[in-house]
Amino acid sequence: MLLAFDVGNTTIAIGLFRGRQLVKSWKIETDTDKTSDEYGVLLLNLMQACALGAGEISGAIISSVVPPLTPVIEEVCGTCFGTAPMVVGPGLKTGMPILYETPLEVGADRITASVAAFEKHGGPLIVLDFGTATTFDVVSAKGEYLGGAISPGVRISAEALYLKTAKLPRIEIRKPKKAIGRTTVASMQSGLYFGYIGMVTRMIEEIRKELGAEARVVATGGFGGQLAAEIPAIEAYEPDLVLEGLRIIYDRNREARD
Repeated sequence: MLLAFDVGNTTIAIGLFRGRQLVKSWKIETDTDKTSDEYGVLLLNLMQACALGAGEISGAIISSVVPPLTPVIEEVCGTCFGTAPMVVGPGLKTGMPILYETPLEVGADRITASVAAFEKHGGPLIVLDFGTATTFDVVSAKGEYLGGAISPGVRISAEALYLKTAKLPRIEIRKPKKAIGRTTVASMQSGLYFGYIGMVTRMIEEIRKELGAEARVVATGGFGGQLAAEIPAIEAYEPDLVLEGLRIIYDRNREARD
């Protein structure tokens, strides 16, 4: 089985693939203070709870936007599973030309999600990832990564209101009953929820205008499931898009090596 790690700023998504099938996935908190031993014990316990053994792992691949944790997860793969993982980055074949001015600046998760989305839906394509930051990634009809946009995630926006104002509270992010709030909490929820939908909708419009094509829109990420239902332009929500992309990239590089 293949072990795939998507190391994000807030959570680490872990997936187990048997062939092309994702048989199990977990999400754990990203913690740069944890050692490889701690991560290893946590992962082995999660696998044991699902009656899965370390000996079943035959390969591993990592996508990481948290550089200090990349060698930690690599050590977990070597120590606990006896495998040297592939790491998405320079030297690894993705099958997607990157037309960014400085390709090394593009987050590994953005490329990985784009690879999976293009494989499943074709292009032109806009890939929306509602994570710690919300990213818009654009793929051409030929499967080229063209670039995109980055905005603060909805959770960051809510936290900024709490931290940078004297009287606004920390709130739960959810859809309010009305746009016109009658309390401070309801007013904040309205601004965050409906305002975020408006921002995403306008960004999709602007990107499509520049492309000159009705690009399909695919969403992923923590808040994607909730917000995708509110934005008609989003055609599909794929919660495991980055993990699927990691499996595709792993297979492409394994085939090249073979």
